Amino acid sequence: MGKSRPLQNGKDARSRRLSKTNPDRVLAARLGSKKSKKSIEELLASANVLLETSQPDEALSHALRALSKLKSENIDSTAKALSTLVLLAEIHLELGDADAARNAFLQAVSLDPHGSVDESQGGGAEKFLWLAQLSEEGGHDSVSWFEKGITVLRNELASLPNPEMQAQKRKKLAAALCGVVEIYMTDLSWEPDAESRCESLITEAMLVAPQSPETLQTLANVRISQTRVDEARKALSDSIELWKELPAGDDGVPEFPARISLSRLLMEVEMEGEAMEVLERLVEEEDTSVEAWYLGGWCMYLTAERRTQKKATNLQAVEGLEDDARKASLMSSRDWLTNSLRLYESQDYEDERLQDHARELVRDLDSELVDEHEDPSNEEDGAEEEDWESGSDDEDQAMQGT
Repeated sequence: MGKSRPLQNGKDARSRRLSKTNPDRVLAARLGSKKSKKSIEELLASANVLLETSQPDEALSHALRALSKLKSENIDSTAKALSTLVLLAEIHLELGDADAARNAFLQAVSLDPHGSVDESQGGGAEKFLWLAQLSEEGGHDSVSWFEKGITVLRNELASLPNPEMQAQKRKKLAAALCGVVEIYMTDLSWEPDAESRCESLITEAMLVAPQSPETLQTLANVRISQTRVDEARKALSDSIELWKELPAGDDGVPEFPARISLSRLLMEVEMEGEAMEVLERLVEEEDTSVEAWYLGGWCMYLTAERRTQKKATNLQAVEGLEDDARKASLMSSRDWLTNSLRLYESQDYEDERLQDHARELVRDLDSELVDEHEDPSNEEDGAEEEDWESGSDDEDQAMQGT
């Protein structure tokens, strides 16, 4: 949603967080004492450019100067204040400061509680959708924010005459509906009406945006939870078909985290081949992703296990070919997992369960591959040498006896 990238996880993101003692007010006070000849509009324009060119720290400085001007000059403009606060929130998201982003979005909500201000002026549904994802409480609180955003999107969709604009809005509405589905499948899965709510929401999402990869992916997740595996596979295949031929960076290609989730779902329904295609593309685009390399290793491990099962059940399988293919899968698995662990250490990654599982798999792979790589000829040579030594001893004893 919006132009901000998803929140970054882990130590790197947290280490860049600003001080929690109201950083906006402190820095704004410092900057406010410096006379600036730039107007609020110019400051916001500069902040936008800096954000889009991956210079969030500089963007933050300009946005705070704009906010300081708004306050010091007593400018009564909801549109300017909204634009400034939403931009400020997006910058904080880029910096990984969820608390500051949430505070800025909440201030924006106080100025536009129903999302009735035009989206171009900082109004609309965006702030509600972000607050749903940034909620500290999660569960019902997240659902409440999502529902506010969904209501705004439905109203906007009804008033849009342009088919292209409608398509964009439909996709955003479907994504919000799928967001609620995910909550009812996790935080609120214990609710008695969780399954019926999921079914109702995914049905609406499919009606709104049936050609959205993310919608189809969520549909597959729901079907997996209902043990309707064939339908889940069909939805996942349809989702991939929509974007697999598109180049990297195309708007039709799902975001990196969505495709990570996709690979997990594919593995869950035993579509390891498709999962590897997704993961190989991911590491081509971003070769420092610990999770992508880990999942690739785990997927190849499962592929090898599947070959073992096939060999045991398929009497017509060509044993030598199956063994070679299985060994290749195991070696590939170890390579992917080893790379994941190397990146884990270099990045101070914090998912200990991932690390523990990767290490366990590598130990198993090392043991199995060492056993398989023992050279039978060495054993034969050793046996021949032992026989020769034994024969020599016998001859020596015979000679001594004579």
